[in-house]
Amino acid sequence: MAQLITTDLVTLDQDLGSDRQQVIRHLADQVAATGRATGADGLYADALAREQKTATGIPGGIAIPHCRSTSVTEPTLAMARLKPPVDFGAKDGPADLVFFIAAPDGADQEHLKLLSKLARSLIKKDFTAALRAAATPQDIVDLVQGALDAGPRQSSAGAHAQPTATPTETTTADGVTPPAAPRRLVAVTACPTGIAHTYMAADSLVAAAKERGVDLQVETQGSSGATPLPPEVIAAADAVIFAVDVDVRDRNRFAGKPVITSPVKRGIDEPGVMVDEALAAADNPNARRVQGSTDSEAQQPDDGGEGVGRQLKRALLTGVSYMIPFVAGGGLLIALGFLLAGYEIALSNADGVGNADAMLAQYTLLNLPPEGLAVFLGAVFFKIGGLSMGFLIPALAGYIAYALADRPGIAPGFVAGAVAGFMGAGFLGGIVGGLLAGYIAMMIGRIKVPRWLRSLMPVVIIPLLASIAASGLMILVLGGPIASLTNSLNDWLSGMTGAAAVLVGVILGLMMAIDLGGPINKVAYSFAVAGLGAGALANQAPWQIMAAVMAAGMVPPLAMALATVIDRRRFSVAERENGKAAWLLGAAFISEGAIPFAAADPLRVIPASMLGSAVTGAIVMGAGVTSQAPHGGIFVFFAIGNVAMFVVAIIVGTIISALTVVALKRFATRKTEDTPVTETVAA
Repeated sequence: MAQLITTDLVTLDQDLGSDRQQVIRHLADQVAATGRATGADGLYADALAREQKTATGIPGGIAIPHCRSTSVTEPTLAMARLKPPVDFGAKDGPADLVFFIAAPDGADQEHLKLLSKLARSLIKKDFTAALRAAATPQDIVDLVQGALDAGPRQSSAGAHAQPTATPTETTTADGVTPPAAPRRLVAVTACPTGIAHTYMAADSLVAAAKERGVDLQVETQGSSGATPLPPEVIAAADAVIFAVDVDVRDRNRFAGKPVITSPVKRGIDEPGVMVDEALAAADNPNARRVQGSTDSEAQQPDDGGEGVGRQLKRALLTGVSYMIPFVAGGGLLIALGFLLAGYEIALSNADGVGNADAMLAQYTLLNLPPEGLAVFLGAVFFKIGGLSMGFLIPALAGYIAYALADRPGIAPGFVAGAVAGFMGAGFLGGIVGGLLAGYIAMMIGRIKVPRWLRSLMPVVIIPLLASIAASGLMILVLGGPIASLTNSLNDWLSGMTGAAAVLVGVILGLMMAIDLGGPINKVAYSFAVAGLGAGALANQAPWQIMAAVMAAGMVPPLAMALATVIDRRRFSVAERENGKAAWLLGAAFISEGAIPFAAADPLRVIPASMLGSAVTGAIVMGAGVTSQAPHGGIFVFFAIGNVAMFVVAIIVGTIISALTVVALKRFATRKTEDTPVTETVAA
């Protein structure tokens, strides 16, 4: 197995810049220079995107920026000991030890286990002390290799771990003093990449529990695999801790347990606090609990302490996120069908049968139509895409219900979504049906039933009753009015011309730029995606809205990239590096590429971005540009109708935003800010 770290990947006691972006850039350059990545820019962009999701600084002056990247050719560690330290977001101050973990997108399990093992070693004080005392890069390599080669440690997943608690004693009425049972907790840790934070949080929680005399066993759901906690360990636990940034796999195993939930990084920063909170929850009969059903316990709702508004928002965004793959695949396949077979493939022939259906019924690959192979494949793509889009409303409703009631809500949600589609209630009906199914399933799940009936609740009784109730309400009461509202909305969108269409484009553009991937941006995007399935040759307004949203969302990162070229001296070294990555991020419709600029200078960057995005949205709507793809930016050009005006609108908006932000930085600033930004060069 190739060595993960070499002396060429170690930097000792150097000034690599004043912020984390500069440090990460240096380490990405090191990795690329050793031939372990195809390019530094792609690796840097992936690492920075991961850093923007969750800061990688941890207590003790340590930072572990990390990512999976298609640019990486072999698993790699790069290390820097910084003078002066740099802030990586840890609560106790800046970091002087930085390990950059670069993993290929498809790294093998053995390498991932080694990377995870290193991350766990970094929370050991003797190991970090040795790193700080090392005199040469070879000393660092030897220390790291020694940590990786060390014998297997006791897994914090703890499937067979012995209790770590020291039993306390209590005196009974007859004077006997039996040992009390130790407090027992279980936990799950998981992060998006599953390399570092997952395992560090697990070890930190175990150590904090041991200090308190508590038996804590952790299931790490990481990239190097997961060993599920045994059912008897979960059953014996007093409470559960979820330190996760992603969904917990097979959450129903913990049903009914008092639960404490937080981001995975809190498990590293405040493990003791989380253990104390879990112990308090175990003693509180009103503590929130994990939703679901098990054979041995009555199910209880995990309301998470959420208000209704936050609960609704979470459910809607969950539904949209699970729906997007159906829309993305279906929309792109339909666009490919049009590209190969022309728009006529969507029309009906003289007998009222769809042209695609008629062609597929009559011809095969061995018996091609007179129009040739391309047209036949176009019909195939169009048909598959149409079938995929047919799942749009059921998937939206099903996963809205899933977000509210977990797995028992999926079937009622899908059925209610199918009923909404049958009644012509569209995506509005899907939303209402999903919410109905989810809340009804949740309420049924709260009913206390005899033990012998509990195993049937999640797989038979809840889906059956919730399907009858939610779909019955849709058919008998709500479906008709919602269908009328949907038809009115479609008629209004279809009739938009001139100033009305331009105004909608302006509003969508402002929403896409005001918080750059935040809640308002997501509302506009979700609205566009949810309506995409209603688009057709006779009603292209939903496709126009999708085009306006996508084009407007591309403007902020592209504008910031252009601004760093127009007037370099107004931007720091890190911002100029971010600008290079922002070209690609903007072209791919990743609005978050402008976040580093907005975070550093929100009062100039956000208004400038809003101005350019509003103009772009207006041009797209005014010119009737369409998009049948929900994502992809310029890379899905074949799914864009009037692609020339799509590009023109983006260019105009980008120039406006770039010139505006440069002007604001020049003239709407204090004199002390007018001095040129100087480069920081590593010694």
